[in-house]
Amino acid sequence: MVDTVNSAGTSKGGKPRSVRVVLMSVMIAMLLASLDTMITSTAIPTIVGELGGLEYLSWVVTIYTLATVASTPIWGKAGDMWGRKGAFLTSVVIFLIGSALCGAAQDMGQLIAFRAIQGLGGGGLLVGAMAIIGSVIPPREIGKYQGMMAAVSAISMIGGPLIGGAITDHLGWRWSFYINLPLAAVALVMVSAVLHLPKKTQGARPKVDYLGAALLTAAITSTVLVTTWGGTQYAWSSARITTLIAVSVLSTAAFLYVETKAAEPVLPLHVFRNRNFSLIALIGFLVGFVTVGGVFYLPLFLQAVQGASATNSGLLLLPLLGSMLAVSMITGRITTNTGKYKIFLIAGGALVVLGLFLASTMDTATPRLVSGAYMAVLGAGIGFLMQITMLVAQNSVEMKDMGVASSTTALGRTLGGAFGVALMGTLFTHQVTTTMTDKLGTQAAAAAGSAQLDAASLAKLPDAIREAYQYAVAVGTHSAFLLGAIIAVLGFAAALFIKEVPLRGTPTPNNTASDASQDSKTAPARQESVTASP
Repeated sequence: MVDTVNSAGTSKGGKPRSVRVVLMSVMIAMLLASLDTMITSTAIPTIVGELGGLEYLSWVVTIYTLATVASTPIWGKAGDMWGRKGAFLTSVVIFLIGSALCGAAQDMGQLIAFRAIQGLGGGGLLVGAMAIIGSVIPPREIGKYQGMMAAVSAISMIGGPLIGGAITDHLGWRWSFYINLPLAAVALVMVSAVLHLPKKTQGARPKVDYLGAALLTAAITSTVLVTTWGGTQYAWSSARITTLIAVSVLSTAAFLYVETKAAEPVLPLHVFRNRNFSLIALIGFLVGFVTVGGVFYLPLFLQAVQGASATNSGLLLLPLLGSMLAVSMITGRITTNTGKYKIFLIAGGALVVLGLFLASTMDTATPRLVSGAYMAVLGAGIGFLMQITMLVAQNSVEMKDMGVASSTTALGRTLGGAFGVALMGTLFTHQVTTTMTDKLGTQAAAAAGSAQLDAASLAKLPDAIREAYQYAVAVGTHSAFLLGAIIAVLGFAAALFIKEVPLRGTPTPNNTASDASQDSKTAPARQESVTASP
């Protein structure tokens, strides 16, 4: 007989194994969401070779990102209104359908359309998983399982490109989508069988904030397109980019107004009255900015400047990923035992600033051992922050807003990553082009036109152009990492103002009220009892 888990995190049989079964299933879903883009990006050249449509290549990734980001807050609110288990399972099914259709696509137009469907489901995977974790395990106990969550990030970062390459080479590009089917099916069955959350008992039918959802989608979509296209496909001063900026600003203003009037706002603004939530949302955005942006340019430096192959550059990231995983696990255990977390936010913020600054000092003469040490410092900083941000966000809201808290934090990270890649990319490309032109004049045009040459391509260049290009990339990454360090200072400053409110643990008749009243403004009392079977 299968043990089941209720909203309090205890199994009917009283066994902690069932809690781990639920966690394992939602971790699979989180892995699917984080792996998909990295696996697919490896297969894109092969896809274009078979389906054609080179001019639409970028949309294979862009449409998925847009659909994921735009639907994330909507999935969070849907879980709060109609039940987190149902919303999560629905997103898994949609992701399954989208993956199957992508694998069967016969032309680029179909693939782009099916990627949009897949992205809609993907938007609910991460936020649904985090909301379920927040419902099943109280914040005080989440640290015990923090290593599992950090491992998902590490596997997706280093394993995504390697897995995608192996699948594409040996099974064909369609299996980069079909591989999702058995994994998602396992998560679907496990969550259906083991997780039992309480039914929603609202008397009246919830009023759906359709206008708010539409405005939020327009604001997010236009913002992501600005960060994706600005300075790359279109000039920042072009009519298309300026129009998108105007749409982003106007739709955001309209959305904020509508949310103050809606009966069931898709993003309740009252959660931002909580100082801790607002600060941690900002920190989450900045973590996404420096993590995605920084990790994106590290392999580029390793390949273009230090001469590593694409595969080896992934392996050379192990110091970053290893320290991130180790620190996250240790931090989780200490947080569980002591309930303390502010010190980790401060330490993480400081190490991220230091790690990015050290990375900005790397040049053509930097040995791999030294760059590995710098990456380990950055990884440790990210490890302190990665899971703590979600923990503090969930601890700062009532249980009824758990989905919104999870989706807002996830959305902040995603938007931060989009901004990080875009702004760092604009600065990087400008620096590479300028440096190449200064060194070689018009001869640099061909080499500077592709600011991401791999080691094999570099070996074919004349010595003068190759050395100039390696120097230019070092200058470009210096500027990108230095920008990241400056941005990270804001995250460190925000961490200083976080108020350390006791994490909710296993409540008793005596301590539940005292915990809730300790700081009603910073950590509202939860509306549902939350206990854990550790």
